[in-house]
Amino acid sequence: MRLNGFSSLRPLGERRLPPRREAYALVLAGVVLFSFLIVRAGPAHAIEGTGIAPLDGPLIRGFDPPEHSYGTGHRGVDMGGEPGQIVVAPLDGIVSFAGQVAGRGVLTLGHGEHSTTYEPVTPLVSAGDSVIEGEAIAILDEGHACSAEACLHWGLRLGETYLNPLSLIDPSGIPRHIRLLPDEEVDELRTRRAEGAAGPRLVSAAGFVSPAAGVVSSDYGWRIHPVYGDERFHDGLDIAAPCGAPLAAAVGGVVTEVFYHSGYGHRLLIDHGLIDGVHVTTAYNHAEGYEVSVGEIVSTGQVIGAVGTTGTSTGCHLHFQVWTDDVLVDPAGFLP
Repeated sequence: MRLNGFSSLRPLGERRLPPRREAYALVLAGVVLFSFLIVRAGPAHAIEGTGIAPLDGPLIRGFDPPEHSYGTGHRGVDMGGEPGQIVVAPLDGIVSFAGQVAGRGVLTLGHGEHSTTYEPVTPLVSAGDSVIEGEAIAILDEGHACSAEACLHWGLRLGETYLNPLSLIDPSGIPRHIRLLPDEEVDELRTRRAEGAAGPRLVSAAGFVSPAAGVVSSDYGWRIHPVYGDERFHDGLDIAAPCGAPLAAAVGGVVTEVFYHSGYGHRLLIDHGLIDGVHVTTAYNHAEGYEVSVGEIVSTGQVIGAVGTTGTSTGCHLHFQVWTDDVLVDPAGFLP
């Protein structure tokens, strides 16, 4: 017996579609569900093209993933360099591992669902540290077989899947490479500062002023970290001054970044453009706060904020940094 097109043996509301239409409906439902999951999950490679190169050097060997998990291949890229060269974070992230694996130094950064690895290196950071794009994270070591004097093996993974790390680099941008100055140049800058001489020609022509009135409490270079107690590379110059004392722009420019970082505390960067053909950038860290904003033009000696002890800090001071042509250098010779 049938009633209004329904079987008398099936309750109302349980009408079945013809077999072909039922199959079509199931497929359609699957497509909708899959589309929903894709939207929820977001693109698998959402960090592509957002980073910078971790090393200033040529590509020695490219990405050549294996056909299956245990196959042979090259699960990252090799970048040529020199022993002692600085390795920087290509993206903001958190250090998930810093130590020895099979007798060689390895560093791993987490970037949400992605992770990047660097070896062989001497880490400058520890597990749990937050790092920002362009921050010095390691020193390149010898030990990786390649045609250069030393090579960084750089890897990228999404879960257990290996990806090409070169996909992180924005092809339209200029990577901010960071390296150490030769020891003799650093020594010369420090000697000039101790003798009260002007810095290099760039500095005297630019007319740098001291960004804070105080004494140098920690030089640029290797030191025992005052908080963690281990040897780390100090990527700036510390000037001890009372909290609340004024911070000044070392030279005129445009404020490009103002933000809070777990390590650097309240941080501000100024782009000074080309000075004698060299691109100069300065950074001011650990401040109580700043009274200028991104995009604002500041003049040499203008007060931009106040000395503080925010972030990873043991006392009131300014952590001052200088880049020339996107190379992090010792600020010692750049100040009067």
